[in-house]
Amino acid sequence: MRTDTADVERPATAPTFQHIGIGRRLKNHTATGLFTVSFLVAVVPLLWVLYTLLSRGLVPMLSADWWSHSFYGLLPNDFGGGIYHALVGTIEQSFVAAVISVPLGVTVGVFLIEYGKDSRLASTATFMVDILSGLPSIVAGLFVYALWITTFGFPKSGFAVALSLVLLMLPLVVRTTETMLRIVPDDLREASYALGVPKWKTILKVVLPTSLSGILTGVMLGLARIMGETAPLLILVGYARSINFNLFSGPMASLPLTIYTERKTPTEAGDARMWGAALTLVLVIMLINLLATLISRLFAVKTK
Repeated sequence: MRTDTADVERPATAPTFQHIGIGRRLKNHTATGLFTVSFLVAVVPLLWVLYTLLSRGLVPMLSADWWSHSFYGLLPNDFGGGIYHALVGTIEQSFVAAVISVPLGVTVGVFLIEYGKDSRLASTATFMVDILSGLPSIVAGLFVYALWITTFGFPKSGFAVALSLVLLMLPLVVRTTETMLRIVPDDLREASYALGVPKWKTILKVVLPTSLSGILTGVMLGLARIMGETAPLLILVGYARSINFNLFSGPMASLPLTIYTERKTPTEAGDARMWGAALTLVLVIMLINLLATLISRLFAVKTK
């Protein structure tokens, strides 16, 4: 049977562009409008906060003494002074908290992923980490006050503040370590085991270096978070208007505590110091976030 190709009907082709109905266009415009409004609702308050901080805190922060002097000897109506004492206190307390929580948090995260899968101990540890993740900072401060100061009899100090910050930073480090270790392909572990490398050395030489970028980023973000905590400071340490390098004795200033204290000073000079300290704290946190991004790129695993 002979079939002429000319008689074969060509398949119908749809036009490249079709007319969109009014209903679909209306839904599209409505969705676009909702997303735009949501974006503005999130961004406008942030820009407002930044504008307020810059307009009120930039002038005292640009002073020559701001980064090298304290408030020692200043009367409530006196302008001038610097944030040096509070900046040192914040750095010391946060550094000690990081030194304690990072090794402990990474170790717990490694145990949960590499050793404690489906074990009762791992389930208990995960439950405790979940509780710490939602622990209010005021409760952490009260716990350290009851244990460190009331029970053991140690004085109020910057170290007590650091201990409370450990409780807040530890779950962040554990969760970050868990997440990054789960991302590491099992093929890397199995290849190391196939070469006869023991498990502990595989973790140290293969697993942790592969996940180092994400772990360090999480640590930096956790550090930025605890720097702004205020509640433990109000309970565990007194405010000092001069520098104190001793974490274990005497009042110690910090940026959040300085903001709170200067807010209670009903003078124009105190108001200027308060906004200057607030802007300084925001800049420090922004710097840490930038460092976290830089660390993430520097220590990222090279794929080529």
